[in-house]
Amino acid sequence: MNTEILGIIAMFAVTLVIGIFLGKYIANVYGYKKTFLDPVFEPIEKFIYKISGINPARQMNWKQNMYAMLAINLIWFIIGFLLLLNQAWLPLNPDGNPNMSPDLAFNTTISFLVNCNLQHYSGETGVSYLSQLYLMFLQFVTAATGMAAMAVLFKAFKEKTSTELGNFYDFFTKSIIRILVPISVIVALILSINGSPMTFEGKDHIITLEGQKADVSRGPVSAFVAIKHLGTNGGGFFGANSAHPLENPNYMTNITEMVTQMIIPFALVFALGFYLNKRKLSWVIFTVMTVGFLALTIPNVVNETAGNPLITQMGTDNSLGAMEGKEIRFGSAASGYWSIATTVISTGSVNAMHDSTMPLSGMNELLAMMINCFYGGCGVGILNYFIFIILAVFISGLMVGRTPEFMGKKIEAKEMKIAMIVALFHPFLILAGTALTAYLPEFGAKTLNNPGFHGFSEMLYEFTSSAANNGSGFEGLGDNTPWWNISTGIVLLLSRFIPIIGPVAIAGLLAQKKYIPESSGTLKTDTATFGFMTLAVILLIAALSFFPALTLGPIAEQIQYFSK
Repeated sequence: MNTEILGIIAMFAVTLVIGIFLGKYIANVYGYKKTFLDPVFEPIEKFIYKISGINPARQMNWKQNMYAMLAINLIWFIIGFLLLLNQAWLPLNPDGNPNMSPDLAFNTTISFLVNCNLQHYSGETGVSYLSQLYLMFLQFVTAATGMAAMAVLFKAFKEKTSTELGNFYDFFTKSIIRILVPISVIVALILSINGSPMTFEGKDHIITLEGQKADVSRGPVSAFVAIKHLGTNGGGFFGANSAHPLENPNYMTNITEMVTQMIIPFALVFALGFYLNKRKLSWVIFTVMTVGFLALTIPNVVNETAGNPLITQMGTDNSLGAMEGKEIRFGSAASGYWSIATTVISTGSVNAMHDSTMPLSGMNELLAMMINCFYGGCGVGILNYFIFIILAVFISGLMVGRTPEFMGKKIEAKEMKIAMIVALFHPFLILAGTALTAYLPEFGAKTLNNPGFHGFSEMLYEFTSSAANNGSGFEGLGDNTPWWNISTGIVLLLSRFIPIIGPVAIAGLLAQKKYIPESSGTLKTDTATFGFMTLAVILLIAALSFFPALTLGPIAEQIQYFSK
């Protein structure tokens, strides 16, 4: 067990080191500074701009950047929806997988479009290779969309007063060509070397050790899994996701996938400091995020390594921890660590079944998605955290009698209204969706495989995962129904674009205002005190909003079974 704990510490340390260096590189990319890879990527970018008619030098205001984002996302949705409805007769379908139903195609397309990858189908039988390739394409572009929106926010605070906030298409293209593609290639090679398939052939027919015939699904797995983690997407090529031995063959690939899904969220925090020349601020933000992350991770690792006390009472050896739903090649500690990393970062991939974790571990997984700003997804983690910075600045200003300011710009009524809408919309979508489903038994109770408190947790988890653009699930839920496909599809759309448009709108409004030089009366936002204030605001607004719902689910389950 000590070896497993050391493995977790090593994974975090490696991620941090890579994140710092990658953050500096990303800041240089968005800041148009020279990098050592310019000779390789500049010709590719120029070719793309030439054939697409994009003028990367054209500056856009915040509204134009958001219009560009929404327009291109609409096109991707239409293509994906039509593809999934017609995949049966299209090429690259050696296993003859059928067309999706309209409601499932709607949910799947939106889910991959919004960087969530909530999968109400099994990859082995639900999609063709052509569909898998398009979904892989969406994993690249949705990650780049969040990163480009974040770059617009960076640009807004770089200039003292300006309406010119860069070019969405340019930031988007650079995110893919200079960041996502090269790292994905490296990760895919590591996975291929360790046994993940990379082929377009159909199922492999084998004889098992028991002498039984079996059909083993395969495909372009390595490429798909690489970007699923790097882009904090999380959609599995197979139904079991990274618990599947062909997606995640051994402990080395587990480390690779774990580090890969965390490096860009880490790097973007440090990129902010390098880009704005405010490295102390980036360390304050990273510290707050890490405190929140560890507060959720440590209990989960302890819970899962301690094992299930009810199993122990039966006289069963529990020394390996709570191993139900886990892979022996990873162990309970690494699975507990992954369960929070994937929910905090909004990747949503799993190397163990979250539905089988201990009740309080499930609560922490829910909390990670409910708070939704400790590291977060590609780009959107910073955007979500920015909302809480604005709220903390305003509240702190009221407490000490100073004008609320951030980066030399006054925070006024319009910015606060947008921030509060974004902050409260997240719990509204989760709680309203869960309440409506619980109230209607045809939609809720009859789709559950588990009654009682755990069944409620399954419904709560599905809407929480959708609203957090996460995609993981408590898989006791029968989620491939018109109700679940349509309701979560709507939540996915709203919870993706409102938290992007809101922060960018605030940044755009602040960028237009007159710059106020820092003085002795300025509230400093790069101090430990302000970091603590931000954490308090996050806990008060985000975490406490969900306490009653958590009481009805995982907390009640813990009391029911383990407090005797």
